[in-house]
Amino acid sequence: MLPLKISIQRARNLKALKPSIFALRSSYYFSTGVVEPSSSLRSPPRVPNLIGGKFVDSQSSSTIDVINPATQEVVSQIPLTTNEEFKAAVSAAKHAFPAWRNTPITTRQRVMLKLQELIRRDIDKLAMNITTEQGKTLKDAHGDVFRGLEVVEHACGMATLQMGEYVPNVANGIDTFSIREPLGVCAGICPFNFPAMIPLWMFPVAVTCGNTFVLKPSEKDPGENLLVHALCKRFGAPLHGTKLCCIQAREMDASYLLWHICTEESIIVLLSIAVTLFFGGETGASTILAELAMEAGLPNGVLNIVHGTNDIVNAICDDEDIRAISFVGSNTAGMHIYSRASAKGKRVQSNMGAKNHAIVLPDANTDATLNALVAAGFGAAGQRCMALSTVVFVGDPQSWENKLVECAKSLKVNAGTEPDADLGPVISKQAKERVCKLIESGVKSGARLLLDGRNIVVPGYEDGNFIGPTILSGVTADMDCYKEEIFGPVLLCMEADSFEEAIHFVNRNKYGNGAAIFTTSGAAARKFQTEIEAGQVGINVPIPVPLPFFSFTGSKASFAGDLNFYGKAGVNFYTQIKTITQQWKDLPGGGGVSLAMPTSQKL
Repeated sequence: MLPLKISIQRARNLKALKPSIFALRSSYYFSTGVVEPSSSLRSPPRVPNLIGGKFVDSQSSSTIDVINPATQEVVSQIPLTTNEEFKAAVSAAKHAFPAWRNTPITTRQRVMLKLQELIRRDIDKLAMNITTEQGKTLKDAHGDVFRGLEVVEHACGMATLQMGEYVPNVANGIDTFSIREPLGVCAGICPFNFPAMIPLWMFPVAVTCGNTFVLKPSEKDPGENLLVHALCKRFGAPLHGTKLCCIQAREMDASYLLWHICTEESIIVLLSIAVTLFFGGETGASTILAELAMEAGLPNGVLNIVHGTNDIVNAICDDEDIRAISFVGSNTAGMHIYSRASAKGKRVQSNMGAKNHAIVLPDANTDATLNALVAAGFGAAGQRCMALSTVVFVGDPQSWENKLVECAKSLKVNAGTEPDADLGPVISKQAKERVCKLIESGVKSGARLLLDGRNIVVPGYEDGNFIGPTILSGVTADMDCYKEEIFGPVLLCMEADSFEEAIHFVNRNKYGNGAAIFTTSGAAARKFQTEIEAGQVGINVPIPVPLPFFSFTGSKASFAGDLNFYGKAGVNFYTQIKTITQQWKDLPGGGGVSLAMPTSQKL
């Protein structure tokens, strides 16, 4: 057997073995300097920053471990980006702005057209990367990418939303018109639960409007592909050096790879090439998306990525060159960012926590409603800002609850990479402990535990952060499990004597992201959509997130700011209005100087 440690030169020699199978994309990765070898040589590997079109390793010696939620392995490290590196990223965005804002809108749209094509090409790789980093199932990860892709598709035709207004002859020989202009450098701060969708909510809209962007992914799932580490563990190979031949392998023929591996018996070639070819390479979702954006034609410096935690967040809030900030995450972080950045005069859109309710009326279709409640309550292990966390049954809830438990019991809990998994682990040990404490607090406060998923053990992944579907009944509004966003696979059941009381239950909650009703009554549905106090309403739809030609419209404590994500509101957020009044006529030479207020009429 060949030595397990393969040199970079040996990896590059793979190309010479069968050069005809390498496509243009291989040369792209080299010519742009996308891969910085120093970060790949570390064990565990460190996730690079993207500054001015190049992925570079941070000079910081401080790091945060990224943990595989299914195995507890340290799979990569996040550098705590230095202030100098952050300033360099902002500077790169600032210097790229003048040329990019003057790039024709049709050219910017063509970049988005190419980007959506490339995302479709690599959607399987992106999904696998998300699954192995964040823990959600492959099917759910595909949905993560696809919902973000829809925003890119919308950006392809965004010129009509950037149109101004024109009124000729507002006064004698005077015309007035307005135009929408980009702001400058904008920034995005992303959560862990949607590694592809949330960045795609942000930077495609911002850059299509002519802005440049600095993105801070979540420190919990931003970086290296975890699958290579899982394969190393499976085959007993060391982690060091396993990623050195990834660059050259993206376009290699699978049958040729198998022949090469079998004849040379190189486990490392198997690991690195298989991961790169089939599962998206060596970087996390944000990095892959940035690579694809540059491949699509986005100029250097238009999109930059920095990693870190509170210090970088505060730096984004305070930097005078950053004009607007987009945030998705918890209420604590969201209100901090909104308050701090707004005080500096920045625009902020802060999408935060939720407690999404569903009202189930007695006439609701039984099977369709049960399927919707289970899917929306337990999908992605409940780690969605639009997860359905509370069900209000109007009338006797017992028959509904019994069927709900049976339906939830059929779900399979496993690592997201396993084909039979319906839901995977929660993101961290701390998250699991918090969810379990809230479940226990509900029980101690008098809630009935109909289904308990706290002690689940997944064979082969005994150390994973797994919580099975959990259902609590008899929940009241004064319980901590109701007042707090659980962000786990926990469904709370409440009972209301009347439809009006159920609406009151929903409206008195401080959050307003979304709400749904299940009924066959058009009159009840109309009453619900009129009286419910939530930004996004579903009628027989459990997760009513609108398509991008509308806007995400969370309200109350779920959102801080005036303009929300994507759609027309997103364009308005990333642009500012300039109004021009012009006069093109021969002015009389005499008459002297008038200091009176100009008007459109003679007084």
